[in-house]
Amino acid sequence: MVAKRLTSQKTFNYWLKSRTTKSPTFYALAFVAIFFLIYADNIFSDSSSQSIDLASYEKVGEFEIPQTEKLTLLTSTNTSVIYQLSLQENEEESDTENHDPLIPPENISREERIAWFRRQLPELEILTSSSLSQQFHSRILNFLNQGCSVLFHIIWMSPAKSFGKREFLTMDTLFKAHPQGCLLIISRSMDSRRGYRILKPLLDRGMKVFAITPDLPFLVKDTPLEAWLEGMNSGTKDPGHIPLSQNLSNLIRLAMLYKYGGGYMDTDLIILKDFTELRNAIGAQSIDSVTRKWTRLNNAIMIFDINHPILLDFMQEFASRFDGNRWGFNGPYLVSRVIEKLGSTPGYNLTIMPPKAFYPVDWHRIGRLYKKPENEIQSTWVESKLNELNEGETYAVHLWNKLTRDLVIEEGSVMARLISDHCVVCSHITKA
Repeated sequence: MVAKRLTSQKTFNYWLKSRTTKSPTFYALAFVAIFFLIYADNIFSDSSSQSIDLASYEKVGEFEIPQTEKLTLLTSTNTSVIYQLSLQENEEESDTENHDPLIPPENISREERIAWFRRQLPELEILTSSSLSQQFHSRILNFLNQGCSVLFHIIWMSPAKSFGKREFLTMDTLFKAHPQGCLLIISRSMDSRRGYRILKPLLDRGMKVFAITPDLPFLVKDTPLEAWLEGMNSGTKDPGHIPLSQNLSNLIRLAMLYKYGGGYMDTDLIILKDFTELRNAIGAQSIDSVTRKWTRLNNAIMIFDINHPILLDFMQEFASRFDGNRWGFNGPYLVSRVIEKLGSTPGYNLTIMPPKAFYPVDWHRIGRLYKKPENEIQSTWVESKLNELNEGETYAVHLWNKLTRDLVIEEGSVMARLISDHCVVCSHITKA
């Protein structure tokens, strides 16, 4: 915004200095240009004041997507224009930027950690609003004006430079299965020039993907999470020894699903099948071998209608029982606790997908998918596994990225074959 005003002032000053040598035609053209710049600036400034109508949405397939106002300033015919605001404010990410203010020091007491967090608060831009983040809702509405068969969102809390080919694979395969879908990347670091370059191969192919800086106060407003955020910003609560970014990711996915609906997914997946038939669905990670009932759910993939009441239950559980010292407590264990207690509530109409839907391979067996077959028996297994995944009831394969990020995807492996069959850009991912 400041850049626009400075540009306007420079144009005006140049016009004044040159007024004695220019013709009347030049005066008229210069005046029109100045008026346009000021008018455009006002349009962008006013867009942040729009409020969301949570009761207004349209149903696309089995997903419910907010009914977007017909905003005409940013159109689908020029996707780069949509990025204009963010590219002015989110400057190029420093190649040497490795410091994460959300990671607490090790081996300190609870009291020391709270004191450390209080000192960090001025650096934690994610917890507050900025001039850019305040345009979060209006920018989303402009993006959705392109029309979406289905809405997905992912969250990226790390620097954009660490968004690699394995993360890109999730988007690549998502658009293979949903070519008319829309993908929001909730991320300050990806809402930048570097992020735009990462997404450009998809944008150039007409895919509708948009990285956007979140506005946490807006997302949690009028939800149980609002009090939690106020407490964290007061500097009196313990963030825990687990990096706060992990728990903010858990929080943001719940708030995004509640306010916008659609599907959330992690960034370590291969998407194999169209999700549009799914509604109010979450996947079981494991089941009891005797009773066949689920024993743990996972929040790596969730599909929910806008304003679904179970999302309020999730947020209430997060706010009231937050524990930043126990891995998964505010994520997969949270959704498991709440659904075990409230999942059968009349009207909730939840669908618990079996493990084969999203988690067909356990984390301790996932490495086998990366290995090429060495003999006929292994080749037979690869073909059988591919048939099971592609032709069965599997919608996505969770890759347990912490364990597989550094594994080589060997030629002829199940992974290499899946990527080849389900990618759009297919940019040498097996060499990552």
